[in-house]
Amino acid sequence: MNLIADTCVWSHFLRQDRTTSNPVAAEMKRLIRADAVVMLGPIRQELLSGVQAGRYEQLREYLRFYPNLPLEQDDDERAAEYYNMLRERGVQGSWTDLLICAVAARRNLKIFTIDRNFEFIEKHIPIRLHKLRGE
Repeated sequence: MNLIADTCVWSHFLRQDRTTSNPVAAEMKRLIRADAVVMLGPIRQELLSGVQAGRYEQLREYLRFYPNLPLEQDDDERAAEYYNMLRERGVQGSWTDLLICAVAARRNLKIFTIDRNFEFIEKHIPIRLHKLRGE
């Protein structure tokens, strides 16, 4: 089972405090060990944006282990369709979130996120969210 890990999940994993329990980071670690995580270019860009110069090189090298899943023209078009449909229904979604949804729907991938907006989005478009164990 492969899934797309959203930027917020990656951030929890990458910034985890080793002295405290973090269920999101622990689940991400489990998924990485299972080789279940795929990367999208826009998520990589979000993770690398705003990172301090010294940390940037280190993070860039670490993330290169995860090649980008190729995006197709249909992904961009479907993301725009989702945006328009959700806007008509009063639901907000960012460009990146809806691109994640479009790719996940086309490739039948789950999305691992802690962003609650995806719960609203899931009610309107065909995506599946990965749940933490015990949820």
